[in-house]
Amino acid sequence: MTVVSLFEPTSADRLEASDVALFLDLDGTLVEVEDSPADVQADSACIDLLRRARDRLSGRLAVLSGRPVMEVDSILQGAVNDVAGVHGLQMRTARWGLVAEPAHPAVAEAAAVFDDFAAADAGLLVERKGHSVALHYRLAPGAGEAVIEFTQRLASETGLAVQHGSMVAELRTPGPDKGAALSRLMGHPPFSGARPIMIGDDLTDEAAFVEAQLRGGIGVRVGAERPTAAVGRLDEPRSVLSWIDRSLSSGVFDLEDAQWGG
Repeated sequence: MTVVSLFEPTSADRLEASDVALFLDLDGTLVEVEDSPADVQADSACIDLLRRARDRLSGRLAVLSGRPVMEVDSILQGAVNDVAGVHGLQMRTARWGLVAEPAHPAVAEAAAVFDDFAAADAGLLVERKGHSVALHYRLAPGAGEAVIEFTQRLASETGLAVQHGSMVAELRTPGPDKGAALSRLMGHPPFSGARPIMIGDDLTDEAAFVEAQLRGGIGVRVGAERPTAAVGRLDEPRSVLSWIDRSLSSGVFDLEDAQWGG
């Protein structure tokens, strides 16, 4: 499986592993998205590959997830030392330990309102994350427009920020996003001086694609084609794991052998 690049190749499209810092989303990137976030699991092959990447890249591996750090650790069995959670509102590193923005007091209120809204449709699922609350409509796609409209209105009433995603609308504490998380990690060892590769599948990853490319790296989006800041694309989590595995074996994260877009 090769990476499909959306633009002509540049020097950033062939990066030596010794120069790379690898940043990864979790759901939809390393593991398949499930109907309920609680059902997501990473298999042993994924865990082993992440441990191999961590060692091969001398620690320059991080997961940037919408999940809280504790959930990421549980799913990945502690294979990744550096994790940004809740889209950058939490961060845990070997250097700093766990640091987090203060949670907005309106998050709890919004969660209760989401509960009432979701009670009308069994396909709606409320996910509490501490610093945010998400309303999933994957099992009720026909409710998507109403969910988005309701979330926007609630945001204006509470001062919370809206974070849109794949079949989910989220109200979060205003603050850092995944781009800011990537930037912060890149400012310190072992990431400093490396060229970042960011791989993700959702709208929440776009800021990190931009930040990676501003720093001489690349963004790779997972899934079907859509407008994106990323310069490469992989089809699915299985493709992501295959590409990382091959890149670690060859010592080069290479897009030059891909099918180039016009």
